[in-house]
Amino acid sequence: MIKNKTPKLLGLILISLNLLGDLSGDPGEIIAVKLNQGEAVSSHLIIEKEGIRYAMIALPFDKQGKSIKFNNRNILINKKNFGESRITIENTSMVNLSSEDSLRAFKESQLIKKALENYSTEFKSNLSFIIPVEGVISSRYGKKRYINESPRSPHLALDIAAVTGTEIVAPERGKVILIGDFFYSGKYLILDHGHGLLSSYSHLSKINVSVNQFIEQGEKLGEIGATGRVTGPHLHWSVYLNNTRINPESIIKEKFLENLLLRNVMMSK
Repeated sequence: MIKNKTPKLLGLILISLNLLGDLSGDPGEIIAVKLNQGEAVSSHLIIEKEGIRYAMIALPFDKQGKSIKFNNRNILINKKNFGESRITIENTSMVNLSSEDSLRAFKESQLIKKALENYSTEFKSNLSFIIPVEGVISSRYGKKRYINESPRSPHLALDIAAVTGTEIVAPERGKVILIGDFFYSGKYLILDHGHGLLSSYSHLSKINVSVNQFIEQGEKLGEIGATGRVTGPHLHWSVYLNNTRINPESIIKEKFLENLLLRNVMMSK
């Protein structure tokens, strides 16, 4: 099993009260909202600790400066500058797609979208994730992306570079719900961690699991590769909560859940 070596001082998830008394946090983060006794919640990951229920709410990247609603609460998404990332892809056919490749990429995106919407409620994560591969972080979450100097969608994942063949492990227990070899993502798989929490793995050289297989934390998923649209071997790791892409670096922080709930208690006083 690969141990989490993320520095302790990466900081806690930012949850605060703005001047209007609303909850707030940074884009791509998760906040824990304490539920009232008997308060009904649907389609959210609920964590219970010491008899108190908390709803895990993902803060969308594309709602910066705006508020989202959760039951009767407003949650403000802070504005944040994540910097930018510029890459050059020599094979321009992977950048300016033919009509055939464009259709293929669209069909694959719909397949992935459908998979992300069909998660299980029979098991639940305790939000104790580990990093899935040892390597060098080559691109962080939230960066403005430029490909061959043209602006593209922001990078809502974590890229970890390593040599081809480096082992990739499951960061948390889950069920394999999709495997494919896609135009953009190359050899690709999705893990369902339950209750709307999922993770995906792109550009693998080898996949060592099969669809519907349950994987324990630390078990091998596959190996680093350079399949699909890439500039070199790396893992493109995405984490989703209720179809919102969250920052993978946040969820692998030491004592993530403990600190998340503690901050909620502190802000409630």
